[in-house]
Amino acid sequence: MRALAAAATAVAAPTPARLRFRLPLLPRAPRSGHCRAASSSRLVRFSYSATTMGDETSTSIAPQEQESTVRAGSVKQQLSRLVLSSLRATVPDVEVEPMVEVSAKFADYQCNNAMGLWSKVKGSGTSFKNPNAIGQAIAKNLPSSDIIESTSVAGPGFVNITLSNRWVAQRIQDMLVNGIKTWAPTLPVKRAVIDFSSPNIAKEMHVGHLRSTIIGDTLARMFEFSNVDVLRRNHVGDWGTQFGMLIEYLFEQFPNWKEIGSQAIGDLQIFYKASKHKFDNDPEFKARAQQGVVRLQGGEEKYREAWKKICDISRSEFDLVYKRLNVVLEEKGESFYNPYIPQVLEELNNKGLIKESEGARVIFIQGHQIPLIVVKSDGGFNYASTDLTALWYRLNVEKAEWIIYVTDVGQQQHFDMFFSAAKMAGWLPDPSEKKFPKTSHVGFGLVLGSDGKRFRTRSTEVVRLVELLDEAKSRSKSELQQRLTENGKIVDWTDEELEQTSEAVGYGAVKYADLKNNRLTNYTFSFEQMLSDKGNTAVYLQYAHARICSIIRKSNKDVEELKMSGAISLDHPDERVLGLYLIRFAEVVEEACTNLLPNVVCEYLYNLSEMFTKFYTNCQVVGSPEETSRLLLCQATAVVMRQCFNLLGITPVYKL
Repeated sequence: MRALAAAATAVAAPTPARLRFRLPLLPRAPRSGHCRAASSSRLVRFSYSATTMGDETSTSIAPQEQESTVRAGSVKQQLSRLVLSSLRATVPDVEVEPMVEVSAKFADYQCNNAMGLWSKVKGSGTSFKNPNAIGQAIAKNLPSSDIIESTSVAGPGFVNITLSNRWVAQRIQDMLVNGIKTWAPTLPVKRAVIDFSSPNIAKEMHVGHLRSTIIGDTLARMFEFSNVDVLRRNHVGDWGTQFGMLIEYLFEQFPNWKEIGSQAIGDLQIFYKASKHKFDNDPEFKARAQQGVVRLQGGEEKYREAWKKICDISRSEFDLVYKRLNVVLEEKGESFYNPYIPQVLEELNNKGLIKESEGARVIFIQGHQIPLIVVKSDGGFNYASTDLTALWYRLNVEKAEWIIYVTDVGQQQHFDMFFSAAKMAGWLPDPSEKKFPKTSHVGFGLVLGSDGKRFRTRSTEVVRLVELLDEAKSRSKSELQQRLTENGKIVDWTDEELEQTSEAVGYGAVKYADLKNNRLTNYTFSFEQMLSDKGNTAVYLQYAHARICSIIRKSNKDVEELKMSGAISLDHPDERVLGLYLIRFAEVVEEACTNLLPNVVCEYLYNLSEMFTKFYTNCQVVGSPEETSRLLLCQATAVVMRQCFNLLGITPVYKL
């Protein structure tokens, strides 16, 4: 059960620093332990040779060569391999990782290794006189490559790298021919579990579950795009003391509940509140409910049937939300792990981790004043025992290398403590070792109303998620109909087109308004802002994409034919700026995955639309001598925008 913490406060945490490139630069031997390494033959096929040109391969290449194309990696990864080769030649006795970053002013990319190397080699008899000399050597020792047009060294050894226009243009064209999947980044894991959404059975999903569901789905999409096997887990709260209360209330109010089925329960929210009221005010009923839990967990058939009926009704209501959000999950709730708890606790006990404390069984965690309770004083299990068991299962049975939990920031302490317990048990390596398997808690802030308080209706009830999404669609449809009526284009739209576009824009607006923020902060929910067609909103971006599609349509050219017969050139400065930003897509996705920050993709998508606007303003497309090249740039921008939409779980629209 992952109830959202009501007392979670606003967290204004900074975005984690962008990590330097740390992925394997050369094939490694398979790792032992929980990590699932690829077979040696697979490593050979995906060899990271510095001479591999990746996406510059033609469409007629063999399947094995196509896999190498896919695994060429981002521009930063390819440059890092070249820099690594240079570093080995420059300072062969020093172990160092390449430090390659995007350069904002002096070039396209920059290698920043010189100063760090100077601090290691000065005074050791080196021939280098200063950091600049090391930078000069790094630039000189870079292997010959079609990627790099020129280099220069500035200040204390910063190596500025300018990419070849021809190579950038060819990389874009190869993506158009071979597909955007060839730009998928290379991540250091093969399988990940992403645990998200996780509502409670018998309680309706509300806006509090929105962030976990949307953020978790986007992380899953980014990892899946990056060729990671993602296990999307819905850890629903389907096992606990509340079921004794619900089942006994069902038996009491509807003795013939089997005959009348779901009608007996009706509105689950009302049913839950009524049973809770009786539980709190009727001691006799409370005693029966507590005994009902024992009978349910003991496997008594009548109680199991009632439990299953309540769970099925809840799932059908959850599915209404998931269908609207186009989110796919596999349920493995608390009840799934319950049979494994005793053996997991026995393992922890045998390792000397579990102690007796005030009648309960606990694990004392260094740095925390309170212990982690794994067995309550009444002998029952709790969140910690279930979560430890689920982690054990994910590591040992599902063989996951990265287990990611998406919940509100109010649960940070719980995750810190149970992750620490797993490390004490030897299940996880020390985080300082930067090894896999590993666990991460993806925390997020609150959804606020216009009053700055937790988002609720006027009746102080939490907002039901289905109603919220339906209102977003309804508002989107009204605004679209009004605009189309005003410009006289309503006759060109079918009812089906209006319906589908309203859904895409409305649901997409809700998602993007959440995802564009750093997830650690609170954000204010506002239909007016999220459905605005100005600024950094999904609606604005949908218009930008539809505009590009319109440009291509009005050219009356077959883009599929052009990308096979035409060529891209980047002679105009705005063409080059757009082209360079397009090819950075892979490293943006890599950064978003590494830091578990979907807003990085949102920022890229918005900036890309702005760069395209500048390009289109200054570079005539249709009817110009460069029409073919510029149409291909339009198409490449649309393809990358669509992939960004897909990663964010937003359906792109082609006309607005």
